Parts: sequence; C-alpha cells; structure tokens
Amino acid sequence: MNDRTRPPLPAGFWWLWTATLVNRFGLFVMPFLSLYLAVERGYSATYAGLVISLYGLGGIAGSLIGGSLSDRWGRRPTLLTGQLGAAAFTLALGLAEQPVTIAACVTVLGVALKVSQPAIGAMLADLVPEESRPRAYSLNYWALNLGFSVSALSAGTLAAFGYLTLFVVDAASTLLCAVLVFWRIPETLPAKLRTEPSAAAAPRTSLAAVVRDRRFMCLAGLNLLVVTVFTQRHLALPLSIAESGLSTADYGIVAGVNGVMIVTLQLAVTRFTQHRPAGWVLACGALLIALSSVLNGHAGTVLLYCCAAVVYTLGEIAYVPTSEAQVPAMAPEHARGRYEGVMVLTWAVGGFVAPLTSGLIIDAHGTDTLWAGCAVIGALAAVGYVALLRPRRGKDDAPGPARALRSTQAP
Repeated sequence: MNDRTRPPLPAGFWWLWTATLVNRFGLFVMPFLSLYLAVERGYSATYAGLVISLYGLGGIAGSLIGGSLSDRWGRRPTLLTGQLGAAAFTLALGLAEQPVTIAACVTVLGVALKVSQPAIGAMLADLVPEESRPRAYSLNYWALNLGFSVSALSAGTLAAFGYLTLFVVDAASTLLCAVLVFWRIPETLPAKLRTEPSAAAAPRTSLAAVVRDRRFMCLAGLNLLVVTVFTQRHLALPLSIAESGLSTADYGIVAGVNGVMIVTLQLAVTRFTQHRPAGWVLACGALLIALSSVLNGHAGTVLLYCCAAVVYTLGEIAYVPTSEAQVPAMAPEHARGRYEGVMVLTWAVGGFVAPLTSGLIIDAHGTDTLWAGCAVIGALAAVGYVALLRPRRGKDDAPGPARALRSTQAP
C-alpha cells in the first residue's frame, strides 16, 4: 500500500499525538534531575543515583497499576489521573527541600508517569485500525523524540532563570496534555466492555492470565533484553568516550546524532519496514543495536563513535515502533491495558536494573567487556524474535508488524 492509498488516521489519534507532543516539549525534569540534585542542591552522586533508582521503582509499580486501571476504570480517567498526578508532583519536587521529601516526590512521580503509558498505548490501539497501527506507533514515537529534542535544546535557556522554572514549565506542559485529553478525546474503552462488566471481569483478563500467555511473555522477555542494551548507553557511552580522551562536548555531538536521525529518518524507515514481517524487522533492529555495541567497544575517535550512533539509531527506529505494534496485535480487546502495562514494565525494569549491573561490570572488567556483553544480548534477542514471530501456517501469512501476532494462545 503506497502513501496515497493508505487510509487516513482518525482525528482522535491526532489529538492524542498532539497531547503527547505538548507533554514532551516540556519534559525538563527527569533528564536533568541528577544535574539538579548534584550541582544545584549539592547532594552527593550516591544520593542522586538512589533518587533516580526510586523513580524506576515507582515506574515498575505504575506500569502495572496503569494497565489494570485502563481495563477496569477506562483509558481516559487513567490517563487524566496519571497526568494530573505527574503535574502536581513535578511541581512539588521543585519546591521540596528535605532529602526524604525529594525522594518521596520522585517515587510518586515515577508511579504517575508510568500509570499513563499503558492507557496511552491501549487508547492508541482502540483508535487506530490494525493495518494502520505500525504507522501510528511510528508517528507517536517520532513525536516523543521531536518533543524531547526541543526540550533538551531549550532547557539550558530556561535554567538560566533558575531550576524552579524547569519544574514549573514541565508541570504546566503535563497539565496542558491532560486538558487536551479531557477536551478532545472521549473514552475509547470498547462500549461492550463498559456495558457488560461481567465480560470484562472474566478470569482471563487478570494480570495472572497475561503472565500465563507464554507467547506474549516471551515477547516481553525479548524486549527486556533489548531494553537493557538501550539503557546501558546512558552510563557506558559517556564513560567510553571519556576513556578515549574525548571531551563532554564530543559526547554531546555523539548523543545529538541519535536525536537528529530519529527526527529526520523515523517516518521514512517506517514506510520501508511497516509491510515486512515483524520478526525480521525486530531481529534486524536488535542486530543493528548489537553491532553498534561492537563498534563502541572499538571506537576511539568522535567519527567512529558517531558511526556507531548511526548504526544504533537505525536499529532503534526500526525496532521500537514495530515492538510496540505487537502488543495490541496479541492482546485480547478486553485486556489491552494489562498487556500494555506488562510491556511498559519491561522498560521500567530495564531502566532500573541496567544501570546497576553496568556499573558493576565496568568496575570489575571495564567498558569493553560491557559492550561485548551487550552485543551478545542483542544477537540472542534477534534469534529469539525470528523464532518467536516466525510465520505460522494459516495465521501469519499477511506481512506487516501488526499482523505478526494474531493469537494469544501459547505455542
């Protein structure tokens, strides 16, 4: 299907996309939290690391809570509650003075932000037809990165007016996101699940039923492997660049390659991948990420690190939207929120565990060993995706990421 014949995305999706973009435009606090705690407030690096870990723990709880509430309570009230809570605790964090208060605010903020994510994923799946979901998830991911790029560029200017300005603008953008959802997006939970509670409360809709879905849990496990490699870059890459004798400005150049490529190439790559088998797209994405780890392990100049960043980003923009499109393709309609919650959980767990393990590996064996391990993990994930999402006779003959997983039964 070419660009002229594919069906347009519904208006509800574009309002959700706009709300996401507005929210990300004001995402200032979490990317700069460690800098704020260590430089502005004078806390130790140990305390800053502990606080960021608490944010990850809050996210683990929030992802499960948000998934359950999205199916039981509805997508819209869950999303609104998460966004309003995030706005309130972002502002509270900026005003907090005591270490315990700061830690508590960050933990609750992690819960609130992750509560929203399963609701957004389920709402997107409710709004968009199956054949258009790969494109919709790609556009949503593009909005996330475009908003983050703008916020990263403008954060320094706002910080000149004081760090509290970052917290206020972040809270305001989150609140505006909630207003857009309240104003323009109706509840998308299917009407039959709202009018027939007995159907929605069937035993197979519980979180335990999601865990018993072995095929989906394999998908979540493979995603966790890839997420651990994603997250290693936040700690290992700057350390590798420093070990090579390069400056923080050089690291900024390498990091900037990722954002620029996502904003400029995301939609083009999606047009190339969206009608190809999801298993192979995910495997290629994982292999590219593994290859970037090999390149990082052997790089010593800015140019080589930038080449590794190019390879990594190509893998990322192929992998992430395709991976997200598998969740509604596998999840039963009445349990989309819970399935989304478990997938969000893999990102939260990876974000919590990976920095801890990478620090231990680097201290004991060095960054080269860590990059080698990341390459092995990426390659194993690629093999796993090919095996898990191989076409099954009579079920997966049609191409495209959204059609790769049609059954929720264990293989």
